[in-house]
Formats: sequence, structure tokens, C-alpha cells
Amino acid sequence: MELKQQAVAGTTESSDIMITIDPVGGDAVEISLDSSVEKVFGDRIREVIGETLKNLGVTGVQVTAVDKGALDCTVQARTIAAVYRAAGKDGEFDWKEIDAWNA
Repeated sequence: MELKQQAVAGTTESSDIMITIDPVGGDAVEISLDSSVEKVFGDRIREVIGETLKNLGVTGVQVTAVDKGALDCTVQARTIAAVYRAAGKDGEFDWKEIDAWNA
């Protein structure tokens, strides 16, 4: 999926995560994480973001995540929303599709 612009999804409220995606070109995916639970769950948060981007076919991005204790499903949903906003396809995602990813 081609990303056209920077996009943000989520908030910095408790139990949420704010995902900012910047298209930078190339094939790399960089994830910068600021989390109050990073020592315990940081690797898992990065894994969920990375897997979600892979499932969407997204590369060449810089992701900045500010986590306030979000569950995996919230991390995934915020990542999907940010990607679709960055691609200019906000509102076009079939949310039932993620059932196949999590099977």
C-alpha cells in the first residue's frame, strides 16, 4: 500500500496508543516507542505494529508510538487506521479481514 502523507490515529489517554506514521521511502520499517510499560510489553507492542504493517503490505515508514497501556487489539486498530489515513483511504478498510490475521 502506498502512503502519501503523515497520519495519526489514537490518543495519549490511559489504555490507548497514539500511532504516527511517516512515509520515508525504501523498504525499512522503523518503530520508535514511548511507553509507560515498555520494559514489560515493549517488544510485544513493536511486534504487533510490525505484523500489522506487514499484513497491510506497508514498508518504507517511520512509526512513532506513544503508548499508555493499550491492549494488542487497540495497537492493531490504531496502526490500521493510521495506515489507511496516510494512504488517503480512510474509511475503506474491511475490519472483518483482521479475523484472518488473528486466526
